Amino acid sequence: MESKNPFFNTKSYNNSEKVHDAVLIDYNQTMTLNGTMNKAFIMLLLLVAGATATWTLIGSGSDAIVLIIGGAIVGLIAVLVATFKPHLSPYLAPGYALFEGLFIGGISAFFEAMYPGIVIQAVGATFVTFFICLVLYKYQIVKVTERFRSVVVAATLAIAAYYLISWLLSLFLNFQPVHHGSSLMSIGISVFVIVIAALNIFLDFDQIERGVANRAPKYMEWYGAMGLMITLVWLYIEFLRLLSKLNSRD
Repeated sequence: MESKNPFFNTKSYNNSEKVHDAVLIDYNQTMTLNGTMNKAFIMLLLLVAGATATWTLIGSGSDAIVLIIGGAIVGLIAVLVATFKPHLSPYLAPGYALFEGLFIGGISAFFEAMYPGIVIQAVGATFVTFFICLVLYKYQIVKVTERFRSVVVAATLAIAAYYLISWLLSLFLNFQPVHHGSSLMSIGISVFVIVIAALNIFLDFDQIERGVANRAPKYMEWYGAMGLMITLVWLYIEFLRLLSKLNSRD
């Protein structure tokens, strides 16, 4: 079973070879690990820039709701388009990072207003988790086997289905999802989701490495960096949720 993250689906990397021919890109210009990490860093800077913009607006008392919602929508559109048109990733990936940053800045300001100091804690936890995963993967302490991949993908899909069903039920019924609130059950669910999000980082590394080994075209560096950024954003949001639950129990 391959990763169901659209940005780390082996089929996407294989199909990119056909697009590679269609757009007449030099085959000597292939995907590299350093190139992918550099582009991920550029995307991180753009995301921080977008987040700073909405954070500053909210801090000055301005209404940034349009930017927050617009950023989330445009970011989602960029993800969907890149999924089917990976050769457009050099344009879509930076756009995703910038607009997703507008959304992240908004929700970060919301949580920070409720629990001062929570944002720096969530950022720190996200980066510490990322670097731990990087070290564990680099030194092959954790290996991505087919069994490992299958379990993580199944758990990720289960989480996505649970969130979607809970959201739909809360829209039309007087339904309170168990992951809301600060009960021990809710905290336990958040911890579980964070663990699965962190395990997805290993899948990200593995699929990027596969793309490099298969000599995927150069634009796939942006594609790979975009997929990794999606996982890190998910991890950061889940850390915010967990920390807010813990703070509300104090």
